[in-house]
Amino acid sequence: MSALALGERGWIQRTNFVVTGILMLACAFGLHLALVAYGRSFWGPFLIGLYAVGLIGAGIFATDVTGMPSKAPAPQQRDFRGALHDLFSLVVFASLFVACFVFAHQFAVSGSWGWRLYSVMTGILFGTGFIVFARGFASAGKLAAIAGLLQRLTTAVGWIWLALVAAHLLAFI
Repeated sequence: MSALALGERGWIQRTNFVVTGILMLACAFGLHLALVAYGRSFWGPFLIGLYAVGLIGAGIFATDVTGMPSKAPAPQQRDFRGALHDLFSLVVFASLFVACFVFAHQFAVSGSWGWRLYSVMTGILFGTGFIVFARGFASAGKLAAIAGLLQRLTTAVGWIWLALVAAHLLAFI
């Protein structure tokens, strides 16, 4: 997904990351308000806020991904901008992964066992997906050919979970 930020129309993907990050900051604030019914949680909304900051940073600092097929030769060395993009992207995936388990705990404490199970299963699937696609991006083997697809599927799993949790908790605002 980050490679879409490269090239002449890369500003569209960079803008997408930044705008989505700003919207996720609003989501984090809304989750903070909604969790009053669940005994308030600092960590859940904080992690979603951190997720938002990661998205904004990933949008500001575009990747310098190497080895992409194009007319221009791929850069041989990563630059500072690309390293910052990778760092912010790691914040995105790590914070959402941990948030799944923080919300699972919050749901368990309140007796919402279905939401707890869904959050735990999402966390496991999201974390596993991250490890698999990261290994794919780091290798030249068979996994490399589908790493982008696995990244998109993993991201979709996380976004769907977050959207459903936010929709569920909207009733408590």
